[in-house]
Amino acid sequence: MPDDLEKIHNKIRSLRIEKGFSILKLSIESGISRSHLFYIESKKVSPSIETLYKIAKAMDVNIVDFFTD
Repeated sequence: MPDDLEKIHNKIRSLRIEKGFSILKLSIESGISRSHLFYIESKKVSPSIETLYKIAKAMDVNIVDFFTD
């Protein structure tokens, strides 16, 4: 997995924890299944731009936050 992509996966998880979201809560707020979110955070699948948008909106962050340190 490319380093940049791995950083996105890690950033999703760290922002989720920082914002106090469980995977279940993020699933409900974003409309993305728990299993899909788990697979994203486990680096088994890569999120689409649409999925990143839904996650960002649910956590009230900007989508560019996933691409910055």
